[in-house]
Amino acid sequence: MKHRLTCHCGAVELTVTLSDDLNTARRCDCSFCRRRGAIAVSAPLDGIDIVKGADHLTLYTWGTGTAKHYFCKVCGIYTHHQRRSNPNEYGVNAACLEGVNPRDLGDVAWADGVNHPSDR
Repeated sequence: MKHRLTCHCGAVELTVTLSDDLNTARRCDCSFCRRRGAIAVSAPLDGIDIVKGADHLTLYTWGTGTAKHYFCKVCGIYTHHQRRSNPNEYGVNAACLEGVNPRDLGDVAWADGVNHPSDR
């Protein structure tokens, strides 16, 4: 099933095919994600198509440089990231998916980003 994803201002729009719909919802407590507070769901690398606004996406990386976090440079909303724990997947901001309210996801599991295996 394809989902429409937009940033807050609408400058960025993606079409996303999720790996297992919203069943992969998770939060992470690494130094970056716990500040961002977003719930992410998984998509394969070929599961994201940029419909518009590629020129409005900006990239943030740090540490190992493996995780690549994308944001709208107009409104600042995080849209998706290439995951550090599995670089063959994207994490997608569930709150940016059309028709999804993160409150409706209930209790969401936490990933232990503080003790990530890549940091050992």
